[in-house]
Amino acid sequence: MKIALIIENSQAAKSEIVHTALTTVAEPLGHEVFHYGMYTPEDKASLTYVMNGLLSGILLNSGAADFVVTGCGTGTGSMLAANAMPGVFCGLIIDPTDAFLFGQINDGNAIAMPYAKGFGWAAELNLQDVYRKLFEGERGLGYPKERAEIMRRNRGILEDLKAVTCHDMLTVLKTVDQDLLKAAIAGEKFQEYFFANATDDGIRDYIKGVVGA
Repeated sequence: MKIALIIENSQAAKSEIVHTALTTVAEPLGHEVFHYGMYTPEDKASLTYVMNGLLSGILLNSGAADFVVTGCGTGTGSMLAANAMPGVFCGLIIDPTDAFLFGQINDGNAIAMPYAKGFGWAAELNLQDVYRKLFEGERGLGYPKERAEIMRRNRGILEDLKAVTCHDMLTVLKTVDQDLLKAAIAGEKFQEYFFANATDDGIRDYIKGVVGA
């Protein structure tokens, strides 16, 4: 699985902590982690939580990522912005129990975490435990087990509902504020990672035109 990590500007100083915790858990399980920034508070490309959401939509809908790990001070802003995108199903995850239940019940493709609120002593251990509950074993099995089938049906109903309430991602890219789009994809490693992994030709071509590649 290709996992994209996105950190917004207010929490950029914690980027290395989050990235290390994620790779420590995900890579031994056979997953690839692509860190789309921010990397430091001094980065030229500054991401807001709104840009986190737009970038999540681009990466997931293009096939450049299978799962997105993002967040902000409380996690709520990034979660709302991500869920505004077509095809993105993002949960607000605070602890390992949240992660387990989200993976088993909702089986979404993105999480947003709080990197300021409650981020205290041994926070990196909580991060690792969250990622283990997300990425170890099979997701979407349901919890409790006797409700697995109705949970599976509800996930499909939600997916169908979102498909009719949201524009497709290419339409979003063409109609969104183009300055916002350019800022969201301005990270120093975006083009390297995105063009190497994206599989949707329409989204790839539009982004190529935006960045002048």
